[in-house]
Amino acid sequence: MENRNNVTVFILLGLSQNKNIEILCFVLFLFCYIAIWVGNLLIMISIMCSPLVNQPTYFFLNCLSLSDLCYTSTVTPKLMADLLAERKTISYSNCMTQLFILHFLGGVEIFVLTGMAYDRYMAICKPLHYTVIMSSQRCNSIITACCTGAFIHSASQFLLTIFLPFCGPNEIDHYFCDVYPLLKLACTDTYRIGLFVVVNSGLIALVTFVILMVSYFLILYTIRAYPAESRTKALSTCTSHVTVVLFFFVPVLFIYIRPATTFPEDKVFALFYTIIAPMFNPLIYTLRNMEMKNAMRKMWCHHLCLEGK
Repeated sequence: MENRNNVTVFILLGLSQNKNIEILCFVLFLFCYIAIWVGNLLIMISIMCSPLVNQPTYFFLNCLSLSDLCYTSTVTPKLMADLLAERKTISYSNCMTQLFILHFLGGVEIFVLTGMAYDRYMAICKPLHYTVIMSSQRCNSIITACCTGAFIHSASQFLLTIFLPFCGPNEIDHYFCDVYPLLKLACTDTYRIGLFVVVNSGLIALVTFVILMVSYFLILYTIRAYPAESRTKALSTCTSHVTVVLFFFVPVLFIYIRPATTFPEDKVFALFYTIIAPMFNPLIYTLRNMEMKNAMRKMWCHHLCLEGK
């Protein structure tokens, strides 16, 4: 316990040591963060204030938008504050808290994307049984399972890290607290712990990614016999989902599927799933979704009409 308390504060090295680049990054990420809030809140309000809220597809999209907002808010505000700060520090307790919340919300996001793929598979491959299978109770059960799985994943990462002894140095070569950079600082042999992290993070992400890709392959195989209009609509939906999956999973797999080593490129790849993916998700789901665009149009037209009166 004494060794572990030798480090009470970590220094985050951040994205760059160049002040001009940091200011540029601050402006860029500020716009990104505003776009994330506006886009995801717009989706959530549009769904909650329309009949779409009763459809499983939009129920999951609503959950994804909420998890996107929470997930990026765990990292982005601290990142932007550090870009303007002379000394980028985070306390030991805040570091562990950030680690737990980040992996919990990341796990929720991964499992919600799986739930969305299951919903699309049922809607396209078993349309006659869809309304029975994807009942409100089933949707709530899926979200509960997503949160439970994410909690187990995050708790195991947290327990692995919190018992590590840190006796110096205390510089984390990242812009947030994550397992691999912390393993690098631990003053003990972390080889076995690193292997467990690969299984707990990398393998889970890889298996989930394979399941998602197989489900979309089955969907594409099924819609071959559909009429042209139905096939186009199904392809549009699947393309949106696959784009989101690739944006999120490719960087995650790059970082977590390998043994416990860190590269300078990790910080750039981490930007994809902490900021870029949450920012593009609303665009991807609204620009290619006619129902979503109609719901937004009706809601805001109704709002403007009420203001006009």
